[in-house]
Amino acid sequence: MPTYYGLHGQFIAADGARDDLAAILLEAANSLRRNPACLLYVIHVTEDDPNAIWVTEAWTEKQAHDDSLKPDEVRAVIASARPLIAAFGERREFHTLGGVGLPEP
Repeated sequence: MPTYYGLHGQFIAADGARDDLAAILLEAANSLRRNPACLLYVIHVTEDDPNAIWVTEAWTEKQAHDDSLKPDEVRAVIASARPLIAAFGERREFHTLGGVGLPEP
């Protein structure tokens, strides 16, 4: 059965920095609209944790995800986000089978 590469990860923002970090991640999401290998890049926050941000991604393949982190402009965005990140929480990689919003693999 064909699958996509999926990723669900959590960032823990420094106290008071969640909105600024979320804005950077939303900027990154917007830039990924030009990458046909990125099928989904969604930023989530919850009311019960004022520092947590979750990111859900779906890519045509893992290599496409890895390659997306290499351009200089992406490295610059990552560098701007690092001071706002206190820790990394859970991270899960998946074989994404499909669903609403994704093309059939």
